[in-house]
Order: sequence, then structure tokens, then C-alpha cells
Amino acid sequence: MKFRLLPALALAAPLAALAAAPELRDAVAARVNAEYPSLDAIYRDLHTHPELSFVEKRTAGILASQLRAAGFEVTEGVGNTGVVAVLKNGAGPTLMIRSDMDALPIKEQTGLPYASTVTMADLAGKTQPAMHACGHDTHLTTLIGTARTLAALRAHWAGTLVLIGQPAEEIGGGARAMLQDGLFTRFPRPDNVIAFHVGGDSPAGVIATLEGPSYANVDSVDVLVRGIGGHGARPQSTRDPVVLASEIVLALQTIVSRELKPGTPAVVTIGAIHGGTKRNIIPAEVRLELTLRSYSDEVAQHLITSIKRIAENTARAAGVPEDLLPVVTVEQTRTPFTYNDPALTRRLAGVFAQWFPAAQLTTGEAGTYGEDFAEYGRTNPRVPISIFWVGGSDPKVLADAAAKGQLAPSNHSAFWAPLPEPTIKTAVTAMSAAALDLLPKR
Repeated sequence: MKFRLLPALALAAPLAALAAAPELRDAVAARVNAEYPSLDAIYRDLHTHPELSFVEKRTAGILASQLRAAGFEVTEGVGNTGVVAVLKNGAGPTLMIRSDMDALPIKEQTGLPYASTVTMADLAGKTQPAMHACGHDTHLTTLIGTARTLAALRAHWAGTLVLIGQPAEEIGGGARAMLQDGLFTRFPRPDNVIAFHVGGDSPAGVIATLEGPSYANVDSVDVLVRGIGGHGARPQSTRDPVVLASEIVLALQTIVSRELKPGTPAVVTIGAIHGGTKRNIIPAEVRLELTLRSYSDEVAQHLITSIKRIAENTARAAGVPEDLLPVVTVEQTRTPFTYNDPALTRRLAGVFAQWFPAAQLTTGEAGTYGEDFAEYGRTNPRVPISIFWVGGSDPKVLADAAAKGQLAPSNHSAFWAPLPEPTIKTAVTAMSAAALDLLPKR
């Protein structure tokens, strides 16, 4: 997620709530400062002991224990390893705050004293390194800090607070699993769902909001290009799938440039090509692996339809028999695009403008990353959702890299980890401020 600096007035929201009382801001600050040493210890422990998607058992246990200690009613094992914590505080709206728990299969190379050296079996049983390279440990720590803060300040809000620790964001399956396991039926259905993500390409403590599309659709497509194999010295007796696959790869690049309206954001990337065993053998098939990114369901479907058309007709033009035309397979576990509800997002921006100095506030730019937080806003009836961002990188590291014309390590890099302070303090304060505004005391 890229941040774009805007003048302070650009963040002023017409729907902003009344200014928070200075004494409430002081109370939150005091609570956050008092909790921080404990939160820092929890963060470092989580960072040192990451767990991969859908096997976050130790992580879920820590989160559940901490939320129970804060006074929440906690249910474990929702959607496999998910955690749901509920705190009822009188009549009022219901707010859900989501955090994700899983790490990535990356060998950490940050050199931090609390760096992960973990290897573990993933969901398929394959032994992998594990690292919190996307900052989900920061998200979990923030959820715990927010729980403690709001439990201590319950005299200042009313309604129901639902906190969730979601598994498997990195493989796009955790939100769907929790919803299918009754997240919105077994537990209080939220009026709003909010979340935050730590950003590695922004200075620690900077807050960004963005209305509308924020993360992209992620569709995974496999194309099996078939042909008639034979001797590399006799190509005339074959239908070469290597050449055909190469033509398809090039032709697919015309979908975005020639089929979509100029300015329509979309990505068609062929990330892997597999085919052949020896230089003098023309193989019978080649496999292509694609990732597609878009910001609407209509564009996503257009990309898929065009891939099928181009693949099949390029094969026909090469003389491939009808029974050997390419097979296009679309994975069903797609990640839909995230749409930040405009009214809710403007409200959050207004709250942050009351709680933080203008220099600490920015607006974001939509990224083509995937984020299954989108699922919480696609139920029927739909629930307003919004995810914001808190910068997590050392400003000096960012500045030094920029001065050298280099890119600093960011999310999903083996060399990146968030700067715990002020990132965690800022995130807890922002999330607490948002909750206090969305659960007002009447």
C-alpha cells in the first residue's frame, strides 16, 4: 500500500464526529503508555514464533488467553483456528475489529535479536521456514492493546465489541472460513467491521485512509497448453506446445492494453512456465500459471473470458486438434477486491484528524495486493467495512534508501520487520479512537 501525502484539510470529513474530549484522549494515551511494555513483549514473542496459514495454534492460544484476561467472552476454533472475543457493554451498536494471525513461508534475514528461526509443517505437511514478514504480529498485538484499552474505558462507550483473530489471510481462505463457520450468525452481527494493516513503505506511525477500492481481486488461473510432441529435429511432425505457449503469453498482454478502457486498472501476469524435459524433445504439453488483479468483478470476469478465448483460438491457428485445445482452470479460492465503505472511511478519517497531528495523516493509494478482509463486506445484507494503514518502517531507513536511489525492504521481504515503537502505540490509539467513536455513549 502506497501512501500519498495530502494537505491536512483534505482529510477533513463532513461526517466527522464531534471532537473527542481532551480528557478522553489523555486517558487513552495514558492507558496505551502503561500497557506498552507488556505489548512490546507480546509482539516480540509473536514475531519470534510465527505460524503458517491454518496452523496458527500457539498464536491463537496466546490471543485467546490475552482477550479473556481483558474481560472478553472468547470462543476458539472458529473457521479452523480463528478466535472470536465478545464484550457486551449495554445497549448500542456492534463493532467488529479484525486482526489476522498467519505468517509467511519465508526465512527471516532481518538480523533482529528476536528474529524467527522457525521451520514448521504447513497445511499440506511440507516443512517450511516461517516469518511474520507482513506484520500480522503487529496486528495481533494491536488487537490485544485495543482490547485492554477499551475494557478499561468502558464507561466511555456503549454497545458490543467483537474482536477476531483471523487465520490464513496469506492464502486468502481465513475470512471465508470464519464466515462459513457462523461468524455473523453465532456471534453478534456487526454494524461495521474495521481493520488496519501495517505498511512497510511508509514511516512508522503515519496513518492512511482511502475510500472505495483499496485492494484488488486476486484470481489464479492455470493454462494447460497441449500439443503433439516429437523429435526436436522434426518439428514438422509435431504441434509444438512450447512455441504455442510463447505465443499465448504474448497475446495475453493485449487484454489490458487493447480490450479494457484506457485507465482501467488490471494486471495479467504469467508467473510460471513449466514444460519439456530435454533440449531435443518437443514435449506434449506446457503449463502456465497466471495471477490476475482487478478492481471490479466485471473486469475480473472479462480477463478470464479473454484468456480462454485467446488460448483456444491461438491453438486453433497453430493447427492443434479440437480435442487438444488448451485447458483453462480458474481456482475457486479467489480473493475479492476490498471496497472501503466511503461513509465509514470518511468517519474514520475525521476521527483520526481529531486525535493525531496533521503531519501524521495521509491518504492511501489502492494497491494490487490481495486482502481477504473484503469478505466481511460481501455478505447479504452487506456490512460496511473499512481498512486503514499505519506505517511501520524506520524513517531513517526509508530516507537512506531514497537518497541512494534504492528500495527499502517492505512487506513480504525477508529483510523487513515493523519498528515496534511508535507503530504499535499509534495503531492501538487509532483503533481505540475509532471504536470510541463508532460505539458512542449516549
